Amino acid sequence: MAGSNVTALFRASTAHSPSYFTLNRAGGGAAGEITDFCIPCNPYFPTPAMFDQLGRGLREILTYYPSSADTITAELCQVLGLNPQTVAMGNGSTELITWIDHLLVRESLAVPVPTFGRWTDQPMETGKRVDMLLLPEAHGFGLDPAAFVQFVRSRGSRTAVICNPNNPDGGLLPKQQVIALLDSLQDLDLVVVDESFLEFADAEQEASVAAEAVMRTNVIVLRSLGKNFGLHGVRFGYLVSNPTLAGKIRSALPKWNLNSFAETVVFMLKEHRQEYAESLQQARRDRQEMTMRLSQLPGLTVYPSQGNFLYVRLPEGVDGTILRDRLLAEHGVLVRECSNKVGSSSRFMRLVVRPQQDQMRLMSAMQEVLYGQRAPEPRPEPMAPMLAQAPEPQPQQQLRAQVQQPGPMPMLALAQEPVSARGLGPVPAAERPAASALTGAPAGGMAGGLAGSAGGGMVGAARAAAGGYTSGTAAVDRLISGA
Repeated sequence: MAGSNVTALFRASTAHSPSYFTLNRAGGGAAGEITDFCIPCNPYFPTPAMFDQLGRGLREILTYYPSSADTITAELCQVLGLNPQTVAMGNGSTELITWIDHLLVRESLAVPVPTFGRWTDQPMETGKRVDMLLLPEAHGFGLDPAAFVQFVRSRGSRTAVICNPNNPDGGLLPKQQVIALLDSLQDLDLVVVDESFLEFADAEQEASVAAEAVMRTNVIVLRSLGKNFGLHGVRFGYLVSNPTLAGKIRSALPKWNLNSFAETVVFMLKEHRQEYAESLQQARRDRQEMTMRLSQLPGLTVYPSQGNFLYVRLPEGVDGTILRDRLLAEHGVLVRECSNKVGSSSRFMRLVVRPQQDQMRLMSAMQEVLYGQRAPEPRPEPMAPMLAQAPEPQPQQQLRAQVQQPGPMPMLALAQEPVSARGLGPVPAAERPAASALTGAPAGGMAGGLAGSAGGGMVGAARAAAGGYTSGTAAVDRLISGA
């Protein structure tokens, strides 16, 4: 799948990558040719037999109203062994995040960054102050619970959120550390533990704190079904909390907020527990293999992950936006470049874990685009590598090479200059993207801490560094610029 109209979609997008359907329209129906390392989805579930069953019932699914959310929730709870009074189901976890913000978050929310964008963007869109603790790259973006508690106290935040595993890095706090964090923050209005990717973790046998949330007055655990079941398009997720909090959310949800596809899948789950468990096991094995393979690429750093994705730092001098566009245009490989995530930059990518055959396609594409190492099978003439391992030619040799083999010069020929999207040489200084304001020294005297406010902007060095930085979200941009 190639074409400037496709790669332009990413440059025009804001906080999220273009959807499959947008890409398909722009590429003339070629989205099915893409190998998707962008959307974190279970590639092994539903099984082909389940898809066939859904296909046979498609007419009825699309024709008739679904049952009430209470009916669907009761069935899900029976499958999961939960009390329906402690559960609220939503049209995707994003709907639940929205209602949590509207109903339960007061003037401020604290969250480590980088993380899932709705936890920073949603409260800012409703005028709350968002206090952001920058996770230290030096520690693999791991969260120090004690440092987070201290940060919450110093900022006076009334709500705290952690994602476990965190998105985009996949870092996981052990269950006992999460419980200790909940104990330390029991006086807050609300503490949310977003466990959307916990089903893919294997660091401990039972890492969820959903049972503990039910016994506490200020804790919500958020879970995603679309990611785990490989069905993002169905849009369903759920939260677990004490009956009072869960009931407050349920009472605000629309009567038919869950669709007939969601109902059909939930009522199929009992028959397919074994296939689901096997799909998660295979995804975990794939994560180990993919971590090993990516770690062999020179200059690439792969951070430990318990999600179904890997957070990687690209080799020095490589711009992730250019790499993303070339992987898509030249190889049909779609990746998630992370410059529009608060606390990240274009030096980082999140790569979804996929089956072995797809991993080999990614590796081949990365080796060719980054280092000029071409796969043995015939391919169209590639553009120049982003990282050249050969010695830099002298000017006359360089000119001769251009004559003998027309095409762009290497994006990086052992130099550290950023290069243009065409790979034709260094980008003029005026055209270079600004560095993220969140990659500098932490503000406010907190180690690794950044405090955000809908009215006051970033503080200290972060404000000074913010010129030209664009997060992709208007509320965040106003925050950082102090507007």
